[in-house]
Amino acid sequence: MARVIHFEIPVDNADRAVAFYKNAFGWKIEKWNGPMDYWMVNTGDEKAPGINGAIMKRGDVKTTTNTLDVKSLEDPSRRSRRPAHTHHAQDADSGRRLLCLLRRPEGNVFGMLQADVNAK
Repeated sequence: MARVIHFEIPVDNADRAVAFYKNAFGWKIEKWNGPMDYWMVNTGDEKAPGINGAIMKRGDVKTTTNTLDVKSLEDPSRRSRRPAHTHHAQDADSGRRLLCLLRRPEGNVFGMLQADVNAK
């Protein structure tokens, strides 16, 4: 069973968004030290229900995206009656995970994250 493990909130003004979420919800937000503008969001105690996520500059994806942890990027697409359209694909977490964003027929975008078994 695939579980939601991460969310991404696309924004036009990252400084404004970071300030809003910190003040409104007390989230801890830190700029990621990677090759793109990306802010890691910690929403609370790891022992409490919930997930963490990120804030990113708005691009092709215009709405909040939930990411599911899957064993294989291929299996969920094959089980669907209609094939999913790959919206964007990239290596994530320095090659430790593989990420694929899909757009369903209803127009909703969701991510799937697969552990890379070849990662060192």
